Amino acid sequence: MIVLDTHIWVWWVDGSTHLTNSQLELIHQHLSDGLGVSVISCWEVAKLVEVGRLTLTYTVQDWIAQALAYPGVYLLELTPEIAVASTKLPGAFHRDPADQMIVATARAYACPLLTADAKILNYAY
Repeated sequence: MIVLDTHIWVWWVDGSTHLTNSQLELIHQHLSDGLGVSVISCWEVAKLVEVGRLTLTYTVQDWIAQALAYPGVYLLELTPEIAVASTKLPGAFHRDPADQMIVATARAYACPLLTADAKILNYAY
């Protein structure tokens, strides 16, 4: 399984050209063993819509329900252990709480995280 960062999940579901060929290939390679989506990504999508940084073609509730129903997608819960681990990531990591929880989720599941976020890519999670 791989864990999808929020923007990767949105790009994939919406068929965005922001998704690179290599990212798309990784998604297709992992369809059979799972594409993990942290529950915090659902919150992040809703917040991005709320503040006008993301526009969806239908309601947030409908978009999330349909996006979670995609083949191979698994909703990864936010456990107390992941919540605490997100505050104790080793080394220098940026302060975005959603990113901290997504990185902690990938670490907890011992899965690679697919992201285009330079701050995460430069962090040895």
